[in-house]
Amino acid sequence: MKKMKAGIIGCGNISGIYFTNLKNSPWIEVVACADLIQENAKAKAEEFGIPNVYTVEEMLAQADIEFIINLTIPASHANVDIASLEAGKHVYSEKPLAITLDEGSRILNIADKKGLRAGCAPDTFLGSGVQTAKAAIESGLIGRPIAATAFMMGAGPESWHPNPEFFYASGGGPMMDMGPYYVSALVELLGPASRISASTGIQIPDRVVGSGPLQGKPITVQTPTHLAGTLDFESGAIATMITSFDIFGGSALPWIEIYGTQGTLSLGDPNFFNGEVKLRKHGSDEWELLEPAFECGKNERGLGINDMIQSIHEQKDHRASARMAYHVLEIMQSFQQSSLEGRHVVLESTYRYGNLPAPQQADSAE
Repeated sequence: MKKMKAGIIGCGNISGIYFTNLKNSPWIEVVACADLIQENAKAKAEEFGIPNVYTVEEMLAQADIEFIINLTIPASHANVDIASLEAGKHVYSEKPLAITLDEGSRILNIADKKGLRAGCAPDTFLGSGVQTAKAAIESGLIGRPIAATAFMMGAGPESWHPNPEFFYASGGGPMMDMGPYYVSALVELLGPASRISASTGIQIPDRVVGSGPLQGKPITVQTPTHLAGTLDFESGAIATMITSFDIFGGSALPWIEIYGTQGTLSLGDPNFFNGEVKLRKHGSDEWELLEPAFECGKNERGLGINDMIQSIHEQKDHRASARMAYHVLEIMQSFQQSSLEGRHVVLESTYRYGNLPAPQQADSAE
């Protein structure tokens, strides 16, 4: 089958793993790249043998490019997605789908109107870690899932990232940066969420860039850096979740645990595709290491893109979809909304694998 030709927009830190992994894809051929800083695009093209370097506008005008991979900063995700869809191209974006729900709904509505596909990272939930846990749940190893915990406890990226300021701008923070991995895993394992209750805050507002040419520059923190709350799921399960950039002494809390009526599952870091999954049955004092559902590497970014293109050919829904990402976005946005308004937030969206109507918060013609 002829590979679908694709272009990558955004040639920053994360792009290298996409160039590397997609080089051997049976479904896609990356033939072009673009970046607001043209030197970045030229450097990636030279490093990975990409034949064409364009501006964003030039890339979207190329008739032979059918698929856009959007690796821009979060604040640009929606604009690039929408421009790509308006240009008649399928699009897959890094997480999060958008900064606002209005932007997210526009992406879904335009894709539906034009008969195009929109996908979104993370695709880590397609890896062996989460899928091994899912198989264990579906086979009844822990009985009925009734609760879960998810903890992302760290000190923030300013110590190592050369340009970390966007992590602390609107649309950043630990929930929007790392939350998609955890929330997507929970939705994959427990189904859609129904309401959120949370408290959030900027617990450590004084930050400085710790490395690179901007080292020592103060960072203006504009978004919550510690978010703690509960997620109620349509199934009845209740999850406790914390995401934080304020934990400078480290933590011994688990990444994700799923609690059932007959046992507990313990998962590894959902930022990775693989990882051990352990089972502790009711009445046992020992953890049992489960056999992985399949072999998988630590960083398989692009797995969702391959699944998406295969699904286009087979005329079925794709797994790392913008619909799922929209539900994840509403869950994450609801943490801050709940804290600000002092109430439970009842979610308007839902998600199950398969076709669902697009949300109608925004008119796609706007």
